[in-house]
Amino acid sequence: MPLMPSLLRTLTASAAVLTLGAPMALADELLSVTDIPPVHSLVSMVSGDDAEVALLWTPASSAHSIALKPSQARAIGNASLVVWIGPELSPGLEDQFTALAPNARQIVLSDVAGTLHLAFREGSLMDDHDHGAPAAHEDHSDTHDDHDDHDDHDDHDDHDDHDDHDDHDDHTAEHHDDHNHSDAAYDPHMWLSPENALIWLDAIANAMAEIDPENADSYQANASEGVARIKAARDAAKSTLSAVQNRPLATSHDAFQYFEKAFELTLIGALSDGDDAAPGPARLAELRDHLAEEPPVCILTEPGTDARLLDAVAPEGTPRVALDPLGSDLPRGADLYPALIEDLATRIADCATQ
Repeated sequence: MPLMPSLLRTLTASAAVLTLGAPMALADELLSVTDIPPVHSLVSMVSGDDAEVALLWTPASSAHSIALKPSQARAIGNASLVVWIGPELSPGLEDQFTALAPNARQIVLSDVAGTLHLAFREGSLMDDHDHGAPAAHEDHSDTHDDHDDHDDHDDHDDHDDHDDHDDHDDHTAEHHDDHNHSDAAYDPHMWLSPENALIWLDAIANAMAEIDPENADSYQANASEGVARIKAARDAAKSTLSAVQNRPLATSHDAFQYFEKAFELTLIGALSDGDDAAPGPARLAELRDHLAEEPPVCILTEPGTDARLLDAVAPEGTPRVALDPLGSDLPRGADLYPALIEDLATRIADCATQ
């Protein structure tokens, strides 16, 4: 099913590493709690074997009305660190963290300095074809300016403006009062930008090092290795997609603009906006006419997309590919994020060259 409603139905407190019924982490062991599989992967990269990482996502739950099992509540309550995209993606989690982990360090990734924010695009047509040029509503978060220099990641060669990524993690409950849960100011699918992931590794490593100084060197080394892995995946994806950058693509849900920008893809139309609101008759007619004039070489869909709506707007025979921005079917852990970036690239390239 499309990403936004599925996320708001599937984010919950159930651990992938700390699965229901599995033993809790030892009291003296750093336990991190994460929201979605890509974030779980980034935290797992940094933690290595020195900490436990719990995933608060399953395919069958709701973030709007989370009913935590006792073991799940204990996992959150025992956490030293909470890492999540933020309330713009899953507002139902904020109150749970406030109630169950009031003393845990929090990294709200959407707030980390230097994070790329893209505004929700409106309308079915994307006629500018800007191939990743800076968007009119592009914003790099600079809300946290108390950062220390982080020399351990000098190999962020294409992040010259982000050398000062410190812990950015002191987002305890009292720092979240200014979030508007009913109307996200920007598209929250920001993990689909590898550049954001590279920035976030610094924040995660610094937070873990402060919480668990005995293993600080290990966390920093793991983060540096993670940087190399993400850069390798990014570069492989760029190579895979290089031949299809100028080929017109359409999508069922405008959830991929961070990926589109990162890899200079050409999106010409979307069935629904980033908030995944159901398209009305006027939008369907507009998109149908546009795609008839400029047929896409591939339509990007998500698992559960209503094929009847696509049939109503897409030229007959247009190839389609199902993309899962969460990497739900990929093995959990440190390998998931690089695998997700390469998997999305491969699927898009294969579809666009049929």
